[in-house]
Amino acid sequence: MSGRGRGRGRGRGRGHGRGARTPSPATPSSSSSEMDEEGPVLFEFVLVLKGDPCGIQRLPKNFVDYVAGDERLRTLHLREDSCDYYRWIVDVIYDARGKMYLHIGWEKFARHHNLQAVFVLVFSYFGDRDMSVKVFDETRCRRNYHVNSVEEDDD
Repeated sequence: MSGRGRGRGRGRGRGHGRGARTPSPATPSSSSSEMDEEGPVLFEFVLVLKGDPCGIQRLPKNFVDYVAGDERLRTLHLREDSCDYYRWIVDVIYDARGKMYLHIGWEKFARHHNLQAVFVLVFSYFGDRDMSVKVFDETRCRRNYHVNSVEEDDD
């Protein structure tokens, strides 16, 4: 198996799982700018990489609180925002204080995307363990790893 993650495309294993979860009152209602191919963004957060970007990464407390009680949330399915083809299954672990971390699978995602300390990542959570990630480099410009354009081979 290549380092590009497990699984392809949409479909299998994706249903509505927990049922329709409505955003908490503190979460603004969805607008067209908050829509993605996966549906409305239920929760979004920013993570600034510090230290080893391939090491485990702690997720924000507000996100942990948002998904609290979801016993299935032992993995997250990550994909780079501009690509729906590859998904990385990343194990989630919790410490004794209830802090949540991206663990096994994160290193493959980080290496594939050449993540570096000081990069800024914007995570969008769609429910049912699905998340997209936008990557901004040290210049704060977005990195697009997969361009969905057609190039001519006539050259």
